[in-house]
Amino acid sequence: MKIAVTGKGGVGKTTLSSTLSYLYAQESKNVLAVDVDPDANLGLALGFTEEELDSIIPITKMKKLINERTGVDDMGQMFKLNPKVDDIPDKYAKEKNGVRLLLLGTVDTAGRGCVCPENVMLKRLISHLILRSDDIVILDMEAGLEHLARGTTEGMDQFIVVIEPGARSVQTYNNVKRLAAELGITEVNVVANKIRDEKDEEFIRSRIPEENLLGFIHVDPDVQDADRQGLAPFECSAKLREEVSIIKERIDRKSGLNHVEV
Repeated sequence: MKIAVTGKGGVGKTTLSSTLSYLYAQESKNVLAVDVDPDANLGLALGFTEEELDSIIPITKMKKLINERTGVDDMGQMFKLNPKVDDIPDKYAKEKNGVRLLLLGTVDTAGRGCVCPENVMLKRLISHLILRSDDIVILDMEAGLEHLARGTTEGMDQFIVVIEPGARSVQTYNNVKRLAAELGITEVNVVANKIRDEKDEEFIRSRIPEENLLGFIHVDPDVQDADRQGLAPFECSAKLREEVSIIKERIDRKSGLNHVEV
């Protein structure tokens, strides 16, 4: 199962990503939670301490590793476009309560354009995770899909946009849907977060096709308290666990995930 979770900043996609990760881990699945967002918060939402996260170097900041794998020349202009990445998740992911976290980091392309060793490494690694990994992989992404390539998307089971009950958030969904279509992705599903009442639900239903609406996550003080205490929302909110469990069931049905244990 490969899931990409996206949405504008602050809508709660990291809360969804972390909670889904723990729900799959509870089923004894091998779960890899991957932070691809420049504003990396997935580790905190999984319950890692700030000290633990400070000890993790994002992959795109590992200059020595990137230079070795891409074979950068002395001028920094020639490098491999297909570096070895298959061992990176096992070497650099950190585990918390059955979920492994991999921080990818961001690429500073100022003055260099988008073709650089760091970006090549990042895209190659994402492609490996989606196309070749046997894990449950949950990508916590930014609103854009520029890290994904047309060939990579063939391995994705779900593209999920987290939105709020507001026009700007719905516009983000439409933009992601447009970008996804350019990559050949015909189905982009939605989770509506920060829902306060039936009026908010009606607003979402009026703008998102029913077949693409995975479910609602309602405003919950326990989630806010978890953030203030530096705890995983999954641990603190029974309401969140219940609502995301329903969303997960719909994800599994849409993706044809077999629940029968062998």
